[in-house]
Amino acid sequence: MSSPKARRRQRSTRVVTAAALLITSTVVVLGAVLSGSSTFVSIAAVLAVALGAAATRITYTELVQSRRDAAADRALQAQSYRALAETRSAEHREFATVMESRVGTAEKVAAQLEVAVVASQSRAAEALRKVNGEARRADLAEAEGARLTLALEDSEERAAEAIVRVAELEQENEGLESENGALRAELDSHTSWHPEVRPA
Repeated sequence: MSSPKARRRQRSTRVVTAAALLITSTVVVLGAVLSGSSTFVSIAAVLAVALGAAATRITYTELVQSRRDAAADRALQAQSYRALAETRSAEHREFATVMESRVGTAEKVAAQLEVAVVASQSRAAEALRKVNGEARRADLAEAEGARLTLALEDSEERAAEAIVRVAELEQENEGLESENGALRAELDSHTSWHPEVRPA
């Protein structure tokens, strides 16, 4: 395929040739008219018609060639656009594939995070239940401790009262023993004065 510069050079040559033919036919016709010879005018007319036909043919050929060149340029442009469209379509498919992969990865990560959040929430709820159970047990233990403290204080008070009572009973016992000793001594002395009385 010829280059655009060569085509332009060809066109300019054809246009110049057609213009030269028209100018030549005009000069010949003017010369024949000025000469006044009918034979020369007839020959000039035939020559002018032939030169005009040749110029017309050259111009027509130039027009057809221009249309062919334009069609070839349009076809080349269309091929370039098609190649560009195919490249962009391939890029778009690649981009869509990458985006689908990223979206899939993001969805997987989101699902994993959701599972982790649900698991952490269930663990938190279980820990809260345990903490509440421990708090209830601590409250019960504290109440039991308070009850036992009161019971201990009560038993200590009763023990102190018992100790005081035992001391009182011991004092009473000592008093009774001393009375008993005194009574025996009196009884012994009484039996020593009256020997006929013997203790049973």
